[in-house]
Amino acid sequence: MRILVLAVAIGLLFVPAFGGKPPDSRWVNGMDLSWAFPEPSPDFPPEDNSVVKHVPGSSKSYTQGQVDDIYNPPDWFPEEHAPFPKVVASGEGKATPGCASCHLASGSGHPESANLTGLTADYLTTQLQDFRQGLRTDPRHRMSEIAKGMTDEEVKEAAAYFASQKPRTWIRVVETDMVPETYMNEGRRRYVRPGGKMEPIGSRIIEVPEDPALVTCRDPHTGFVAYVPKGSIAKGEAIATTGAGGKTTPCIACHGPALTGLGPVPRIAGHSPNYIVRQLAGFQVGSRNSDLDQLMKGVVVNLTQDDIVSLAAYVASRNPEKQ
Repeated sequence: MRILVLAVAIGLLFVPAFGGKPPDSRWVNGMDLSWAFPEPSPDFPPEDNSVVKHVPGSSKSYTQGQVDDIYNPPDWFPEEHAPFPKVVASGEGKATPGCASCHLASGSGHPESANLTGLTADYLTTQLQDFRQGLRTDPRHRMSEIAKGMTDEEVKEAAAYFASQKPRTWIRVVETDMVPETYMNEGRRRYVRPGGKMEPIGSRIIEVPEDPALVTCRDPHTGFVAYVPKGSIAKGEAIATTGAGGKTTPCIACHGPALTGLGPVPRIAGHSPNYIVRQLAGFQVGSRNSDLDQLMKGVVVNLTQDDIVSLAAYVASRNPEKQ
């Protein structure tokens, strides 16, 4: 059990959905998970980078161009967190943009990146080291490039900073049969298409901003709504708590009864469901290469697309704060 616990602990972290060629895990064992690895839509309208933006409760102002500057990301509420280490605020050139540009100052991130809150500094450090050594790869190798560009001190500082950020409810999960038509911006973030039609959700999860304008500003107070198939939360709960009659290992065995982490095992409750889908698909295709990662193949090998969607829906619906 100790080995299995550590194997699961390696899993859920740092998988940005941007940069180069899409990964093979979009299609695995006959499943079409391409919706969890979105590509930019050619008709998505460009932002006017000169427009000055504001968010409620902040005295700061930034143009959209400043908001999107990955080497100097916005910090709307500096009073809400410890001072930025340089690597979080600005990075060090092309290889290492400021961590807050993707993961936000709060660490909550967006569906195309990852939520780093509620994780220990040791866990975060281990993940960055695995990326640097090539033991882990993300879908477009973006985190691999960033981690290799970081010094040991920067890894330590970034891990300590994000470990200090507390998790909050960031995802609102809604069961439905129909979802609005969506399209993706250049950063591969999904938005509701204005004037678009409603369409069947099928075996997908559609995750969009609660407030598109504020999310585009990277407001750390504005999260996402995840539309999931009807009945998926209950089915995911059964898999997570019982293992579905031996189909897999119950998630609660390693991540704790509330899925908020147990010892060295990370929190998964409240994560972006699309992020969870990418992780489970990645384990099925073996995109992680450490010895412990190989053990996760046995945990996910029998999961179907419906299982993966249901697990992600249930995990995302859980309260991320320690009970």
